[in-house]
Amino acid sequence: MQNKYPDLYSLLESDGEARQYFDTLPEYVQECLRDRAGGVNSFESLCDAVDKYTRGDD
Repeated sequence: MQNKYPDLYSLLESDGEARQYFDTLPEYVQECLRDRAGGVNSFESLCDAVDKYTRGDD
């Protein structure tokens, strides 16, 4: 079962894997995630949000 956190900031503080992944993202994606921090509460939701924000970047 995935750990759930109150928001993106709690996730990044508590989950080293999520922090490492977040740090590799382009700045514009990080900013989008910060703008919607309340909706990101697990590593899975982080990955889903990144997929959404980077769709079409290929």
